Amino acid sequence: MWRWWIIVIIVCIGWTIVGRTAAAQSGGGMTLYLPLVSKAPPLPPADEAARRLQVAPGFAIRIFAENLPQRPRFMAFGPDGWLYVSLMNSGQIARLPDRNSDGRADTIEIVASDLNLPHGLEWRDGWLYVAEGDRIERLRDGDGNGSLETRELITDNIPAPVGHSSRTLHFGPDGKLYVSAGSSCNYCVEDDPRRAAILRFNPDGSIPGDNPFATDLDPRRRPVWAWGLRNSVDFLWTPGGELWADHNGSDGLGDELPPEEIVIPVQGGAWHGWPYCYTPEVGVVSGPEVQDTRIALPAGQTCDQAVPARFTAPAHSAPLGMTLGEGTLFPPAYRQSLYVAYHGSWNTTAGNIRDCKVERILLNEVGQPIAAEPFVTGFRAPGKPCGDAATYGRPADVIFGPEGAMYISDDKGLRIYRVVPVP
Repeated sequence: MWRWWIIVIIVCIGWTIVGRTAAAQSGGGMTLYLPLVSKAPPLPPADEAARRLQVAPGFAIRIFAENLPQRPRFMAFGPDGWLYVSLMNSGQIARLPDRNSDGRADTIEIVASDLNLPHGLEWRDGWLYVAEGDRIERLRDGDGNGSLETRELITDNIPAPVGHSSRTLHFGPDGKLYVSAGSSCNYCVEDDPRRAAILRFNPDGSIPGDNPFATDLDPRRRPVWAWGLRNSVDFLWTPGGELWADHNGSDGLGDELPPEEIVIPVQGGAWHGWPYCYTPEVGVVSGPEVQDTRIALPAGQTCDQAVPARFTAPAHSAPLGMTLGEGTLFPPAYRQSLYVAYHGSWNTTAGNIRDCKVERILLNEVGQPIAAEPFVTGFRAPGKPCGDAATYGRPADVIFGPEGAMYISDDKGLRIYRVVPVP
């Protein structure tokens, strides 16, 4: 019997060491203790999602949390190991702890309120940075009561939430804070340079000296890093350091145009096409952008000057959150992939409905997109668009948790799903 106790003690010590290492690597202000995961994460019994949704072979999907009080949008795991999600329309942030590690959230805890359309979330140095409709704030638990009651304004040099109102933020490998802000219109010439752009700040909200317009007379232009991005709801950095963004194209050109730009290699100080031009091909892109004939190009400007996408999807697919599979517990063949939450179409004809789903973009050996295939489907009613009342759910964000599972937010069904590999 004593031999078993020795084994248990050794395992526990090993788990603690691994947890402390993970905390040190996270850079957060809170200590994160995580067990060493050597097998597939826990899988709760089959539920409605398991019966309704189809997932790629070798995987299983379950509901992680349901009956959220408002639409869940973007997610982030905190230094405490729990999932945080923005409830955009109610101005709240919820925490979804799984303290017994059974693969389901124990409860829904509202940890912040009275925010202005909170959307993008990211933890840094013990603070939760929140992208709101017209500002960036950071929050933390200053008194230890579990709520994020301490709030600090980082910057309000953000365009007001007109038209596309979601704002997304991420810290780049250069330590700078990047924020995406969509356009105010379907297609137009914006009078605010911060719209249809990715903005770049220092972590304290000041303007980096190497921004392309850092000393511009118009203070609104100073944070602009890249522009011509109609609505890049999400973006990320590849292991090679490239900044990739997705992009929701305009409406009004029919069912097939313009294709949704899924992988845009964002270039600092460069124009990416909107509102004058778009990438015309579906799938792997081989040529330049072409003109949107509804709006005249400025004198001396051509579509050849725009940075084209590298990979696209059919028009009206509505790509939102995106994440890379590298470094997860997914099987090796599924790690070399980009996963994108498609919100799906609401305005196409019946013969060209775009599915609401999680799509897998396959990457080649040098990390470039080469093909796409569905990963999670079954959210909409047969023959109905994703905007229909009969829709079961619409994916909004997709991320990976510290235990290696995939998490999908559903802002129609008010649920969070969890996908794990199975034998």
